[in-house]
Amino acid sequence: MRTILCVLLVVAMAFSTAVRSPAQAGALTIDTILGAHEWLNATPTANLVRGKVVIVDFYTFGCINCQNIEPNLRALYRKVSRNDLIILGVHSPETAVERDRDNVIASLKEQGVVWPVAIDNDFKLWNLCGISAWPTQLIFDRAGALRHTVVGDSQDQVVDDTVQQLLKEK
Repeated sequence: MRTILCVLLVVAMAFSTAVRSPAQAGALTIDTILGAHEWLNATPTANLVRGKVVIVDFYTFGCINCQNIEPNLRALYRKVSRNDLIILGVHSPETAVERDRDNVIASLKEQGVVWPVAIDNDFKLWNLCGISAWPTQLIFDRAGALRHTVVGDSQDQVVDDTVQQLLKEK
């Protein structure tokens, strides 16, 4: 019986000290996203996002659910001043075709995505942020702290309401 209890104690200790992602640890900030190595459309900087609400859209271009949220993101991008809101994409591919940089570039033009998009072929950002599904939007406040996570499509109103609430916080 003692042996079983010792084994259980060792297992419990191993799980309690396991390395956790910043998202799991509650320490995820916009700086994690800005650490991406390859960007398309533009390379965002800390100065660009400082003091702004930021939506980070984890997607892959062939995903219909991801395509369903793009019109709302484009509308927000047009409607809200760049002084107040920044949108960043993180393209984490599902298929081999989606891993090809040229295909991603073509999809940006086709889907009207003009904001900066990080290429995340190795899923480094996906894993660091604790993402588990496409699409996922992480919404950060003006201080760079993660305030809301939206998983899936058909949640445009949730995204809009969260952005509007955070914009009111000065």
